Amino acid sequence: MDVFVVRHAIAEDAAPGQDDAQRALTRDGRRRFERAVKGLRALDVTFERVLHSPWKRAVETAELLAPVVSGPLEETPLLAKAPSPALYEALSRHTEEGPIAVVGHQPWLGEAIAWLVLGDTKHGGTIDLKKGGVVWLEGEPKRGEMRLRAHLPPRVLRALR
Repeated sequence: MDVFVVRHAIAEDAAPGQDDAQRALTRDGRRRFERAVKGLRALDVTFERVLHSPWKRAVETAELLAPVVSGPLEETPLLAKAPSPALYEALSRHTEEGPIAVVGHQPWLGEAIAWLVLGDTKHGGTIDLKKGGVVWLEGEPKRGEMRLRAHLPPRVLRALR
């Protein structure tokens, strides 16, 4: 199974009293991520499905992946909180599909990557993921069973156009 972990693109700062889940992408964040998607296309990366957080900036980022998605965009609250066994079970339901993308938030994505690749997050294990960055994992979505195939910062993706 190929899983591409995508951190949402650059979002606006929270206004006083604004619910964090309602922060939208900035114009620059959209523009930069659109260029990053062109980099994914240059690498011939396509997704059969995108699972994404319900938070606005993740929804907008998932929508910007449309040029490289052949299937549905699916919202899941499992990507708007710390990783749990339910998240890994959700990923396991898609092992027979082609590549999928998951769009969410730090530090939770980094913790999920560390658990899937290293099998441990108890000692501060995490993977840093820049806004608009992508990590490619391959294998079974179980503890320590996935391999890190690529860590693509947004700057690298934008350069691939």
